[in-house]
Amino acid sequence: MIEPRILKGFRDFPPREAIARQYARDIIRRTFESYGFDPIETPAIEYLETFQGNIGEDEKLFFRFEDHGGRKVALRYDQTVPTCRFVAQYQGQLTMPFKRYQMQTVWRADKPQRGRYREFLQCDIDILGVESAMADAETIALTIQSYLDLGFKNFKVKISDRALYKGIEYPVIVAIDKLEKIGKDGVIAEIVSKGYSQQYAKETVERVFSLEPDETITAIFDYLRSAGFHADNYEFDNTLARSFSYSTGPIWEVRIDGFTAGAVGGGERYDQLVSRFSKTDVPGTGIAFGFDRTVEAMLQFGLLPEKRTVAEVLVTIFAPEMLPDSLALATKLRAAGINVDTYTEHTARMKKQIGYADKKGIPVAAILGPDEKTQGAVVLKDLRTGTQLTCDQSEAAGQIRLLING
Repeated sequence: MIEPRILKGFRDFPPREAIARQYARDIIRRTFESYGFDPIETPAIEYLETFQGNIGEDEKLFFRFEDHGGRKVALRYDQTVPTCRFVAQYQGQLTMPFKRYQMQTVWRADKPQRGRYREFLQCDIDILGVESAMADAETIALTIQSYLDLGFKNFKVKISDRALYKGIEYPVIVAIDKLEKIGKDGVIAEIVSKGYSQQYAKETVERVFSLEPDETITAIFDYLRSAGFHADNYEFDNTLARSFSYSTGPIWEVRIDGFTAGAVGGGERYDQLVSRFSKTDVPGTGIAFGFDRTVEAMLQFGLLPEKRTVAEVLVTIFAPEMLPDSLALATKLRAAGINVDTYTEHTARMKKQIGYADKKGIPVAAILGPDEKTQGAVVLKDLRTGTQLTCDQSEAAGQIRLLING
């Protein structure tokens, strides 16, 4: 017998959790599309060289291997790099500016902990082909709108600009990115451990703390104000660095007040990344939402629906000879947009069918017996309250909605 188990850092999602995740994903998708962003999908596996040299110090987290053809490949580490490969490969077929969103799984050989997994979903938005900070501002505006639509009120998009770090080498930026996690002294110690002097480390950290918004950040803030977003949901953060090596301009992260697992999203401008796959420079900017952390935050703040099933009604089978009538009713309800479950064992007693619906969390049971068939009626029972009503079958869909919505 094979022991039923899964690898550490990977997860199964039972219906209740999967329904909650789908709820959040659908909100995010609708918000993305409300801004005119179109979906794309890229392969789960890319050539290893696609990612190498484009991520930075975290390349050790690649899930890499040789396939059966001896090719060096890697599971998708993020969605920004494959998107840049996509743009370079299909550039002549794309309308610029190219606004895309992507919701797919990524894999990282990370140390599992709260809010950090080895397989997880990312929700990305990107604008490619625009040098102006208006593209950064639009993606930040869409970021804010997404978290508002998810139901969050107390959150901030913290914004900075890699241009402010001009002259600071990338290994030092990686250390500065850990300020929140290890503090000022810890960052200084890490910079020194990378071969820099103590004096340089202290002066660089002090320089970071003294940074002020530049013209680019001011332009982004002007855009956000004009778009009607409240200043409570965005601010300049002079200590924000972002550790991706491809960041070249505005950078930002989403932080939710009271949520301690870390940032729930991070974005940046990456003007040189497409050129690594093409002779043509294509500026880009975008954000990756940490979907799993976002869902965890929604759970913490009570923003997810309490649903154990997508089914809204169970159409019962009163007796074996009533099966055709029950199936016909189920078909009518589905055509009216109701999610219908039917009890598969058509000889089961009514008590067993109702028990199934109650255990599964289906709110309403539809009972169609010989008398109801003769009258063209159906009995609807609210399994949460025990109340029931009889209505015409043509009115059943509307009555079910009223029962579900109270």
